[in-house]
Amino acid sequence: MYVTIEYRASIRAKMADMKQILVVCILCLANTPVFADLENDVRCREISFSKSVEKKDVEAFRSHIDTDARFVSAEVLRGVEQVTAGWSVFFNEGLPAIKWRPQIVEVLDDGRLALSRGLYITTSRSAEGDKVVNWGTFNSVWRLNDDGEWRVVFDAGSPASGSPGEETWAFIEKEDDCP
Repeated sequence: MYVTIEYRASIRAKMADMKQILVVCILCLANTPVFADLENDVRCREISFSKSVEKKDVEAFRSHIDTDARFVSAEVLRGVEQVTAGWSVFFNEGLPAIKWRPQIVEVLDDGRLALSRGLYITTSRSAEGDKVVNWGTFNSVWRLNDDGEWRVVFDAGSPASGSPGEETWAFIEKEDDCP
């Protein structure tokens, strides 16, 4: 079979066009955030954060806190040291204790900042020694750091009135599928 130079040139041009289209497709797919995965990463990171307190593991707790962190309650705790000191009561044996779980997780389009919102329950003892249970909602803002870890930048909670209902307890105690 006899193939002309023009025919070969047209084949090469079509191959070059196909390669360019393929490269553009790959780049588009590579830049498309997989929000479900990112949201799940933040959800699991939030649960890991709670479990660090539940297990009274101060070092694991610290590893979840961004160096620029601001935890807002009656006062503002700034940075890892102040936050850890402010939360130190939860690392003593016995009570008080705290446990929380996210209900909502949203990640910005650039995949670097996220919000988690959920429920928390605290258990403590009154002056008379009676068990006291309180609950409320929290909001945490997470930042994806250069090392690939999500860390809390802002955190705040709001107490709810009354005792936690069955739905709140069920949600807090539900098994998670996080590693």
